[in-house]
Amino acid sequence: MSRELGKPGEFPYTRGIYSGMYRDRLWTMRQYAGFGTAEESNQRYQYLLSQGTTGLSVAFDLPTQMGMDSDHPLAAGEVGRTGVAISSLADMERLFEGIPLADVSTSMTINATAAILLAFYVLVAKRQGADIRKLSGTIQNDILKEYIARGTYIYPPRGSMRIVTDLFGWAGRELPEWNTISISGYHIREAGSTAVQEVAFTFANAIAYIEAALSAGLAIDDFAPRLSFFFNAHGNFLEEIAKYRAARRLYAHLMRDRFGACNPKSLLLRFHVQTAGSTLTAQQPDVNVIRTSVEALAAVLGGAQSLHTNSRDEALSLPTEESARLALRTQQIIAYESGITNTADPTGGSDYIESLTAEIERGARDYLNGIAGMGGTLKAIEAGYIQGEIQSAAYEYQKAVERGEQVIVGVNRFRMEEQRKIPTFRLDPAIERAQIQRLRELRASRDQHTASQCLDRLEQAALGSENLMPPILAAAAHTTLGEISDRLKSVFGEYREAA
Repeated sequence: MSRELGKPGEFPYTRGIYSGMYRDRLWTMRQYAGFGTAEESNQRYQYLLSQGTTGLSVAFDLPTQMGMDSDHPLAAGEVGRTGVAISSLADMERLFEGIPLADVSTSMTINATAAILLAFYVLVAKRQGADIRKLSGTIQNDILKEYIARGTYIYPPRGSMRIVTDLFGWAGRELPEWNTISISGYHIREAGSTAVQEVAFTFANAIAYIEAALSAGLAIDDFAPRLSFFFNAHGNFLEEIAKYRAARRLYAHLMRDRFGACNPKSLLLRFHVQTAGSTLTAQQPDVNVIRTSVEALAAVLGGAQSLHTNSRDEALSLPTEESARLALRTQQIIAYESGITNTADPTGGSDYIESLTAEIERGARDYLNGIAGMGGTLKAIEAGYIQGEIQSAAYEYQKAVERGEQVIVGVNRFRMEEQRKIPTFRLDPAIERAQIQRLRELRASRDQHTASQCLDRLEQAALGSENLMPPILAAAAHTTLGEISDRLKSVFGEYREAA
């Protein structure tokens, strides 16, 4: 059977991208965290590292994601609520105080403002004395899925793609160990897609990024080894395992046959997985621990390189420290007690798994061929095709739940009249006032002439064709996230979704 399927670490990598897989190295255990001020999030990071987390994963609040400083009128009530508020280099320094960036891998879930947040991060690392060429981590930087499934975009697609590809080019030279994008199927699945659609639309976006980078003059093997992916671990256990196997195989063929990649590292689908937030329920929240465990197990059996496990209380609030620890322990039990890490691709060879793998690959290829026939991903997004496919799938799923055909334990079956209350996280409203005060003091005390010069220089670069990262980096040392974003907006414009 192994001769028919191939071996782990061999093209087309259906069975895993490394021959030893977890026998040689476990996946990176990340816990996605960020809330309130930089100081509060720093304390959570320090705690998670002390409990065995092997990589940090930063959640940013909505104003930060949307290019707004914490004192922007539209930021009112949202500062620090869904993630940490980062408006300046000073905020980023507080976020990582006491954490040597040279020694830790950091993932930042940020898209429209990815280049600015990476600039802050690099400047903090330099101030710590780190060799930035050795920094390791990932910036999500996947703006296309924002137009498709999530909505935290700022600029129109083509301006956004300019920033993405400029970051590719700059980081390829300056941050060779950094993953310059994490192309995300996670949010596509959270919006209601099927497993096939998650793979297909994620790779459709990947194709668009690769083509944009090639058009900008980059060579495929110069940037492809640093591409990474971000998938969802949903509730259908065997389908999810097959999904990751199909994605690896499809990607290897895509990179070799369509784009002519020659470097073996360019063919490897390296991906992070997060368990599905959309499967968590406010009803009987303790049951979410079991859901997350099943989903995490599927990710590991599917060969993930990095994993975040959701906390039981996330349908109710931001995770408490206790819940975050329990979520981390879930990964540690799988890693150290289950025994499934002793062999690569344990489910490979199962008739059902192999059949599902082939079925998902065929379905994803069909979608990719259809999108190509429409003129590519950008045109498919602009026409609303991809969004419409996801919305239709979400509608059908919800109807199945309402009819009782899709059982959700505790929601449409096995309900309980009395719910056990669990402690939930409460955000202190005073943090918003403190964050705004600190930001205003920073603006009042800086060299205004230097700040203005940096922003003017950035605008000139955006109007031309030079790489945007050096002027963004220079501006990040003296100005705020909102000021940099607004100056880019003055050149690229602001995206409005068609009615």
